[in-house]
Amino acid sequence: MKIKPGIYKHYKGEKYKVHFVSKHSETLEEFVVYETLYDNPESKFWVRPIDLFTDEVAWEGKRVPHFTALTIKDSK
Repeated sequence: MKIKPGIYKHYKGEKYKVHFVSKHSETLEEFVVYETLYDNPESKFWVRPIDLFTDEVAWEGKRVPHFTALTIKDSK
């Protein structure tokens, strides 16, 4: 799955703004760089390995996407 900038919803309901996908300087592993769209005292900005961003999790007895795209920024 290709991750594009836009607004995504976490499976628990909070919304996040994805800014871009970056790479680790040593391993070249891809990371999603995203921002909370709610007040989070821990941090405003986060990074997550792309595999964990796009995986599925068990939630309320079902397998659901970790994050679901709500709006995607057109890259024209």
